[in-house]
Amino acid sequence: MGNVNEEKLLFKSHPERREGVSTLSEINRMGEVDCFSTEELDRLKIINGSMQSSKMLNIFRELRTQLLKANKKNNFVCMVTSISPNGGGSYVATNLASVFALDKAKTSMLIDTNLYDPSLSKLVIGETKAGITDYLADTSTNIKDIVYATGIPRLRVIPVGSYSEGAAEYFSSDKMLHFIDEIRSKYSDRYIFIDSPPITESSEARILSEIADIVILVVPHGRATYEQVDSAVQIIGKDKLSGLVYNN
Repeated sequence: MGNVNEEKLLFKSHPERREGVSTLSEINRMGEVDCFSTEELDRLKIINGSMQSSKMLNIFRELRTQLLKANKKNNFVCMVTSISPNGGGSYVATNLASVFALDKAKTSMLIDTNLYDPSLSKLVIGETKAGITDYLADTSTNIKDIVYATGIPRLRVIPVGSYSEGAAEYFSSDKMLHFIDEIRSKYSDRYIFIDSPPITESSEARILSEIADIVILVVPHGRATYEQVDSAVQIIGKDKLSGLVYNN
């Protein structure tokens, strides 16, 4: 399993936002499908409360604590991106969403926008028929058509979908902005994570970084130069960059 070094993090505060209307009872009524077994979670490299090694679990719990503190416990939209392909961005995004969902008073949503290497459909038990690009491209597709329960309680996934061409235009559209506002405002205890392509190699990632409230940059240990990290930080902007995670 990959490692993240929790000592290599920098988090900043962000403005407070209006509270939503969700309650703990509403969260408890969320429909769930069959849950993954501990063995399945281990195979998928997803942290869980029953895992034998508590080191990784505690690292992601600390990440959760720092994000909540930096954002004054308000829900947020967090984009997770890496320096390069296979840099661990999807791993970190998935486990951040998973650790937020471990808290029974919170829910999380994971949106797959990594058109070049989508991976989040594996979290859904069953088939996925539509995703975020279908919703943005097709007026007959509703939000409820693209949100899927996963094998992890309180975690929902929106897969990429079938429209890969022209995605940059879809992500920069007013419909995308309204979509993000709607899924965030519906529940005050929903935390949204966007799994994006590498920031230095994708125009889509740069567009999505403008939509997100905060961005976490994943740096693969031993596989990135200082110049690459500095370039990624400049692209994201220091006002949006909430943390660096070094992934091994």
